[in-house]
Amino acid sequence: MQLARAIHLDESDQNVFASPARTGEWCISGGFEFSNWTEADLIGKPRQAFANGWMGLETAGRVTFVAATRIEPDEFDRLSEMLAQQFVEIYGAPNIEAARPFAKEELHQMRDLCDGHAPNTLLTVSRELTPAGVKEAFRVIEPQQAGLDQFAIHGDIDA
Repeated sequence: MQLARAIHLDESDQNVFASPARTGEWCISGGFEFSNWTEADLIGKPRQAFANGWMGLETAGRVTFVAATRIEPDEFDRLSEMLAQQFVEIYGAPNIEAARPFAKEELHQMRDLCDGHAPNTLLTVSRELTPAGVKEAFRVIEPQQAGLDQFAIHGDIDA
């Protein structure tokens, strides 16, 4: 079973998101956060989070790239409980029992998106507002094999 972890290829997420996710934290799409948004909400850093940010499960921060990574069932279950608690504390769910099925659904969607991909496959998300609500699209970037000739070698190899 796989899920997605935040990955940073450079420092840009620190500048474009109001609250960036931490490298290595588990992530989900998090599109639910934008369900009541209108065009008027799409300005500045919140617009960037809407347009292409995955949601970190620990920080609720956003990240541009995630990588498919193996997850153990007990950790998956722990994340489900953590997300259910966030639904209560942050998003107004009436109680943990009511939130639990929605948390599981979010995690199962992310698991399904990641399963079947090689480890370290990168994923991106893009969103747009439509008359029917938020539309998400996903892009897969397969891991590449790096050849030795792609690495710079510094120093004197004869020394």
